[in-house]
Amino acid sequence: MVKSYIFDLNYICKLMRSFLLIISFLFAIQPAFSQYTEVINANHPGASEGAFSVGRDVLQLETGFNFGQEKHSLLDTETVNYGVDYTLRYGLLSERLELRWTGEFRASDITEKQFEPQRQQQISNFTSNVIGIKYLVYDPHIVRDLKGPNLYSWRANNTFQWRDLIPAVSLFAGLNLDLDDLNPYLPPNTSAISPKVVLSTQNNFKGGWVLVTNIIGDRLANEFPSYSYIVTLTHYVGNAVSIFAENQGIMSDFYADQLIRGGGAILLGRDFQIDISATYSFKDTPSILYGRLGFAYRFDMHSQDEYLEEMDPSKSIEERKELKKGRQKNKNDNDTPEELEMGGDEN
Repeated sequence: MVKSYIFDLNYICKLMRSFLLIISFLFAIQPAFSQYTEVINANHPGASEGAFSVGRDVLQLETGFNFGQEKHSLLDTETVNYGVDYTLRYGLLSERLELRWTGEFRASDITEKQFEPQRQQQISNFTSNVIGIKYLVYDPHIVRDLKGPNLYSWRANNTFQWRDLIPAVSLFAGLNLDLDDLNPYLPPNTSAISPKVVLSTQNNFKGGWVLVTNIIGDRLANEFPSYSYIVTLTHYVGNAVSIFAENQGIMSDFYADQLIRGGGAILLGRDFQIDISATYSFKDTPSILYGRLGFAYRFDMHSQDEYLEEMDPSKSIEERKELKKGRQKNKNDNDTPEELEMGGDEN
């Protein structure tokens, strides 16, 4: 067991070094554009993660309380679960880079109905703790915005175009920290440290529609790795309200499922969001029904935006400086806007 742990750790270190080299290379060849938005953009209420970061020097907390019931037809058990999930995100060094820590703590009341009299069992522990980094590899909006609108076609600027199908793409690489050998929520022989990778794509369509797709490989160095996908469709129905629908598929020898989710979110200021969602499973081994109430708050320490027009290589240095001065003046004159606008970068 000790040898296996050392092997996993060395393998993980090599993976992380390779990923950091790739990040460094991307820094060298791509200009930095701001992912910062005027209002908070949270990954919740869905379970997927968008392609964009929170913005440089932004610290964001996303947490939620969930309550649900599971019924297993083969084991003849009923389980009531209570949990709290948490995500801490920080825009680090670059607008494209985000440091993230995410996890969940759960408590369960299990009734084993196959016995007479019925047996009761209570368990609690962390179901996950993951720390890692996300990097925006490709953003199709940068080239479009630098080119500017089509001056000869209203239709080209306001209706669906085939180029809208090209998504923004990000990569996440992280480590699961499963430090309790007796954790009842984890598969047997789970390593204390194991890799997790996520490929995220995101399309922002006209009319307030956002499509996010995640491809996930989790606990890859373990006996029972997990592979899953999440597809989330979000629609902004007002300046501060959004609704979503989501499908998640999980494939593993330890646990497999097909889940659907739905819910919505509302902004209560530039930096605060409340969301609500429900999760349902199609199968009965176990059947799942969960509800979640979530909150997200942004500590906005972002002091410098890199706006597209100020990065336009066709403009002279003097023109860029004038644009920057004008923007800063407008920002000072409009510190209290009358309306909130949804950023649309996340689900």
